[in-house]
Amino acid sequence: MTMSILLHAAFGLLRQLELLIMLEQLGSSLFDTALLMVVKDRCSNVTDPGMSREESQQKAFTDFYMTYNLIIRFVPILPALLLARLSDRGWRKTPVVVSLCGYLLSRVLLLLVVLFQLPLEVMFGAAVLFGLSGGFGAFWAGVMTLVSLGSTAKDRSKVMMRVELLYGAAGLVGSLVSGHLFQLGSGTVLVSVGTIMNLLSLLHSIFLLQVKQVRSEGPEENSLLLSSSSDSSTVVEPPPKINKVNVVLLFVAAFLYDFAVGGAVGILGAFVLKEPLSWTATQVGYGNAAGCGIFLTSFLGVIVFRRCASDVTLILIGMVSFASGIYFMAFVTTTSMFYLARSLNLFALIPLPTIRSLLSQQVPASLYGTALTGLQLILKFAGLAYIPAFTKIYQRTLDWFPGFVFILASIVTVLGMIPISIIGCRLARRQQYERIEED
Repeated sequence: MTMSILLHAAFGLLRQLELLIMLEQLGSSLFDTALLMVVKDRCSNVTDPGMSREESQQKAFTDFYMTYNLIIRFVPILPALLLARLSDRGWRKTPVVVSLCGYLLSRVLLLLVVLFQLPLEVMFGAAVLFGLSGGFGAFWAGVMTLVSLGSTAKDRSKVMMRVELLYGAAGLVGSLVSGHLFQLGSGTVLVSVGTIMNLLSLLHSIFLLQVKQVRSEGPEENSLLLSSSSDSSTVVEPPPKINKVNVVLLFVAAFLYDFAVGGAVGILGAFVLKEPLSWTATQVGYGNAAGCGIFLTSFLGVIVFRRCASDVTLILIGMVSFASGIYFMAFVTTTSMFYLARSLNLFALIPLPTIRSLLSQQVPASLYGTALTGLQLILKFAGLAYIPAFTKIYQRTLDWFPGFVFILASIVTVLGMIPISIIGCRLARRQQYERIEED
């Protein structure tokens, strides 16, 4: 009997969303380091007239990533919308399963590039396949939709941050070992292990993932209870409406913050490979692990600050954390200074999950998938803007101040705090009005 209970509990754990997230992120963290080092190796012999060897390498490196990142952000827009529609019609697992197919195909193509010395441009084709499957936007929106359905409004932001924590913990482990695995077989072992992780996550999503829905006593549910339990009343409460102003402000804040974070982090890979840092594959893995460690500190920050701070305040704390750390990054010249700058970003991952939580509270449950996918698409449009902008600015300032892009990111983050502050004032006025009505 005891053994049966234990087996049932173990099978229940295997069906949880958290396991899938960790498998996917393990594979992705290994893939990210592998692709970075493969691109660095292929760009090591590039020379351009009128440029130094290092400037030529940096230009080739950033040009590749600019094209690659634009593809993986532009192509998924329509597929992600279609997958969101399917999700809201009841096919909740579809965005996760389909996007993981694209993850697996792109990893397989990188493995072929490494094994058979195929041209690096093959990865542009991998990015297209990744995008046609919905990409990260469809995957993460699908995950957050399942999280929203499986949690109450009261606990939603905490549950979302827990998911972010597990995602970051898996990335931390993967990043720590990625540099060492890369040294075995010039990347073959690293890419192979990452591909296996993504294959396991796909199989889990198809055969094991359990979709559950927790009913919360929100406005929508209360109206249904009132309409079904009161036979004598002909008045039925309408379902909750979309708070359009707050939704727009949240989208603007998310756009600006993602513009700053994505633009700065996208340049970090090239920044640490050039002098004076000149990182090796192992150091790149450790640097990525430091970034993943922010998931843990952000989660702890939510737990601590939530006792005395609102969601709006949490978002502002996270934005201040990123703005200060990335500003300091502009002046980094040693590895120890790099980690000091990253330590200032302790709470930089709080804003986006908390924005998602606030967004889910502005729309009815039937529109969770569409709203969260809409947010992911806004972030993709941010990517279409910041990828070429930050790349070209970095290339133009490389010879006199490579860290200028990080100062720019800090300024944009401060601008992103404005719409969040407006939302805070609106929510405070609404709460005050409700208290007056009660009195």
